Amino acid sequence: MSKYANVIVDISHEKVDRPFGYRVPDALQDVLQPGMRVQIPFGTGNTLRTGYVTELTDESDYPPEKMKYIHSLTVTGGTQDGVQDPREKMIALAAWMKQQYGSTMIQALKTVLPARTKAAAKEKKEIRLLVDKEQAQVLLSEYERKHQKAKARLLTELIQSPVLPRELVTQKLAIPAATLKGLQENGIIAQDSKTVLRNPVKLGDYTAPPKLLSKKQQEIVTRILQNEDSGVTTPALIHGITGSGKTEVYLALIEGILKRGKQAIVLIPEIALTYQTLMRFYGRFGDRVSVINSTLSPGEKQDQCERARRGEIDVIIGPRSALFTPFPRLGMILIDEEHENSYKSETMPRYHARETALKLAELHGAQVVMGSATPSLESYARARQGEFLLFTLKERLTGGQLPKVYVEDLRRELKEGNRSIFSRRLQEKMEQRLKDGEQTMLFLNRRGYAGFVSCRACGYVCKCPHCDVSLSEHKNGTLVCHYCGYTIPAVKLCPSCGSRYILGFKAGTEAIEEQLKRLYPQAKVLRMDADTTRTKESYEKILSAFANKEADILVGTQMIVKGHDFPDVTLVGVLAADLSLSVNDYRAGERTFQLLTQAAGRAGRGTKPGEVVLQTYQPEHYSVQYAKKADYEGFFEEELLYRQLLSYPPASHLLAVLLSAPIEAQAQLAAAQAAEWAKTVIDKNSWADAVLIGPAPAAVGKINDIYRYGVYIKHKDYQKLVKIKDHIEKQRTLQKDAKGMCQFDFDPVNTW
Repeated sequence: MSKYANVIVDISHEKVDRPFGYRVPDALQDVLQPGMRVQIPFGTGNTLRTGYVTELTDESDYPPEKMKYIHSLTVTGGTQDGVQDPREKMIALAAWMKQQYGSTMIQALKTVLPARTKAAAKEKKEIRLLVDKEQAQVLLSEYERKHQKAKARLLTELIQSPVLPRELVTQKLAIPAATLKGLQENGIIAQDSKTVLRNPVKLGDYTAPPKLLSKKQQEIVTRILQNEDSGVTTPALIHGITGSGKTEVYLALIEGILKRGKQAIVLIPEIALTYQTLMRFYGRFGDRVSVINSTLSPGEKQDQCERARRGEIDVIIGPRSALFTPFPRLGMILIDEEHENSYKSETMPRYHARETALKLAELHGAQVVMGSATPSLESYARARQGEFLLFTLKERLTGGQLPKVYVEDLRRELKEGNRSIFSRRLQEKMEQRLKDGEQTMLFLNRRGYAGFVSCRACGYVCKCPHCDVSLSEHKNGTLVCHYCGYTIPAVKLCPSCGSRYILGFKAGTEAIEEQLKRLYPQAKVLRMDADTTRTKESYEKILSAFANKEADILVGTQMIVKGHDFPDVTLVGVLAADLSLSVNDYRAGERTFQLLTQAAGRAGRGTKPGEVVLQTYQPEHYSVQYAKKADYEGFFEEELLYRQLLSYPPASHLLAVLLSAPIEAQAQLAAAQAAEWAKTVIDKNSWADAVLIGPAPAAVGKINDIYRYGVYIKHKDYQKLVKIKDHIEKQRTLQKDAKGMCQFDFDPVNTW
């Protein structure tokens, strides 16, 4: 029984940072839950206002005798503008996120609530004819007789269309404002203005009829929709090879959900996928589809949330933040490429979109459907244990085979005198594609013009003075830290020994683009990476240009290998395929297998057969070998064995605690205290199977002059790790001078 409740009154404002404390009356002790809507006396006049319970507590910092009581519960399912308000469920979700991931309630609320920003409303201005057509004809004759050309032009158009956009009138018809004012004063026209919601999707009348589903695709759709009708909400995982038609299944599922009067969220891993995915969904569902991503203005984001709340759209597409679109009748959440790391937030609360989607679906009674050619080990393990329904698609829609994969050993290439970025086989294959008029994609899991800069004479590496990382060389003659942005001019002499042999490892996308232009001057090359996709529409422009065959070769980082479908791409080259194996991370093997399989899947998606060249220094590694064979089950079994031996997810859960401070001793002390508190909980509860590691310096020990230390706890029971998190949080709260900053991450996808 909780004595007190924190209630937020105005949750629609940008500053969602002021909950108020209230006492819980006896009548509500057993029924009140976070997220519920309540009536509360507010202000000096005790005016009853609507609020939302954000948290229930047994303690209060405020004198109880001075606190007011909650007046009553508001009936659940209340509506606004005739539409059910979904904010109750969002606040309940925020409370769950706070508990599960470790953050403040305010941080969780700001994550889930579509806060209204100060973006100006968009006005739609129109010119409307007030007089009837006969009278307008008389006036037109008068204006023509008097040679009043502007008035005559306007009236001619208004007789045809009685309402015209003001923009068309002032620009295309060139009607001065003074003329409009005069006609308005004479009662001939009216100038109207109304607020409209922005729509970032401008695809016109584009339509795409549904494709005939295969027997296997139809079985999946039928089973999931039958579950929907019978109220079964068991999550589903679709494991389909690249090109097997998972998107067509998604489209059919959403069509079924929409026919049942519900709405759907489609999560995609990268902004780069939005355009192509949006085209397919828009072609089927028209302007009932919209998009949310980081390229939208604050006003556009705000308006998409409002359109969703009003029921003006039924489908929203976007990365993980689209999960919090306030649909009142949410029926399905689709998670495409569910294995992607970008579904995990790297800021507090460090939620995973997959787990959060499962909770949100539970609150709404909705379905969750996940799909991937390379599912995460966590999801696949849960599917094999029966927690998720598992469906498989093992054939390509085109009827073609998976591409033929060649693994090229770069060590042998170097021994045989090839010092190029490209193996001899890859060069031969690219030349053939250029002759045949087919397209090539070259993938590099790396950003920048060059990697680290080091001295060949003494081994000195140029490092950031504020972060424990090396600087990267960029084409504009600078060395840049990709953590804090620290920048210096490129060095010509080694700062340590004075040698001239200080160079960068040139394997960035820009360097590859330059090499291609030297080798094949006739080829048209496009580059797609973080540097070429900074502007709002740059993704769409590059992808459209490549789809329209305006380029022969597309060079890029991870964003080019995820989900794109280009029928004329018959060759994919993966440069430095094993680079991700060198990362100090227990998921390195899984990431490498996923990247290589996804990259290979871009080839031969049309009617022409595809080929893939994987260039690697570790051709014998199991991730490379299983990727070559496109053998997910084989990879899963071997990788899971390593995870079980080392107690890593999905065999166990992992809680990472990061302590950071501007003074290293403070960070060290805070980490030691956190480790001691964790040990106290473990010993008190006799959790002999818990594993405590640390404190130890984080993988990157310093960022922007802030020192970082980590503590890691492993256990099979997630909720036991939550209890350890709760205890550390409580102990730090009790400290009057808690040092540094503490962050929690459950089952992290990136090692600190």
